[in-house]
Amino acid sequence: MKLFLSVTFATALMGLVAYGQTSTSSTTATTGTNGATQTTTTTTESAGTVTEYTPGQALILKTEAAEPLHYKFSKTVTYVTSDGKVIEASRIRKDSKVRVHYIKEGDDMLVDKVIVTEVRD
Repeated sequence: MKLFLSVTFATALMGLVAYGQTSTSSTTATTGTNGATQTTTTTTESAGTVTEYTPGQALILKTEAAEPLHYKFSKTVTYVTSDGKVIEASRIRKDSKVRVHYIKEGDDMLVDKVIVTEVRD
């Protein structure tokens, strides 16, 4: 009986964790020809609704997570539609549905691409 309850609770917990996940990550590692050099790049995407936006500076995104996520912009940011068409940064508005592609540097999440999935006027 204890085993059954343990499995049931573990399964329920995994389901809650999976439901709350709002981002995906991929890591690429390369090794130099001598085998000594290794470069690791981690890119992450997160999806949600824009709650605050300051062009060229910051973006706050409401996701399924309990707290909104705060992002800063990298030096170059690309803004595109979900089909890949490049758009102006001014198309981003509060309540727009977006996916952001970012790189984590220390405590900062630096956005280099914003993919607009739905614009609210």
